[in-house]
Amino acid sequence: MPKIAEIEYTPNPNAKRFVLKEPLTLGIARSFDSASQADVDPLAKELFAVEHVTSVYYIDKYLTVTQDGRASWPDLERLLAVPIRAAEASDVQGAGVQTAVATMVPANEQDRERLKAINALIDERVRPALMMDGGGLELVSLEGNKLTIHYQGACGSCPSALAGTMAGIEGLLQTIEPDIQLVAV
Repeated sequence: MPKIAEIEYTPNPNAKRFVLKEPLTLGIARSFDSASQADVDPLAKELFAVEHVTSVYYIDKYLTVTQDGRASWPDLERLLAVPIRAAEASDVQGAGVQTAVATMVPANEQDRERLKAINALIDERVRPALMMDGGGLELVSLEGNKLTIHYQGACGSCPSALAGTMAGIEGLLQTIEPDIQLVAV
């Protein structure tokens, strides 16, 4: 049963990041953009049962809940704390559950190598910053020079993610792939 160490604000006013004392997963992100996606995950399903919840994202000791903007955070935090505290710690919870966005597998060796370099750069320079803001980033597809990404957690509905952050990520990726174009879905 994970205990909540802190509840933090994120750049997205409709999202809060719960920092836990025990991990919910061991390096595997769980991202759900709707209650129907959450049917396969007991914790996410319980969180979506709380009125106003619009997305759930968690990895390791971090869990982010996004709401529709119509609820008071103090009231919502109290309701969300119950299923969070009741969840199984570590990799016992949701074993075998896949994330809501499929992991991309390029068709050819050249694209696999490109993706490996892109992923390494994103792992090093982008994902840690997004995680600190209560979110994440999944690579969806690489078609030619078009890289499609999906923001997770607090980043999924944050205005700055779709503007400044996306431009920053595209600029960073252009240091290794000068012609790459980023598209968010």
